[in-house]
Amino acid sequence: MSDVVLKQLSEVLQARKSAATDDSYVATLHQKGLNKILEKVGEESFETILAAKDAEHSGDNTDVIYETADLWFHTLVMLSHLGEDATSVLKELERRFDLSGLEEKAQRNKI
Repeated sequence: MSDVVLKQLSEVLQARKSAATDDSYVATLHQKGLNKILEKVGEESFETILAAKDAEHSGDNTDVIYETADLWFHTLVMLSHLGEDATSVLKELERRFDLSGLEEKAQRNKI
């Protein structure tokens, strides 16, 4: 499921990079540049945080799922803009298996 959806979404995002801005929200973001895309990632991050706090109190995760989808989407647009896709992130996550979070953090601090 996840690999298929991410692959399809990555293909769509790549195709939309060169689409007409009248026809595509993603093309509009690419045309406006990285700073606009990062602004959207930041906005969606904040909205996801607020939704998570609300979900903790209400017990309803509907909004946090919705906002997380927006955050992931805009993050994938950012990666696309930089010539990457979800595969790079999945490979990094796979690399971290069998590595404790403390070990991974220690390795990062050495770099």
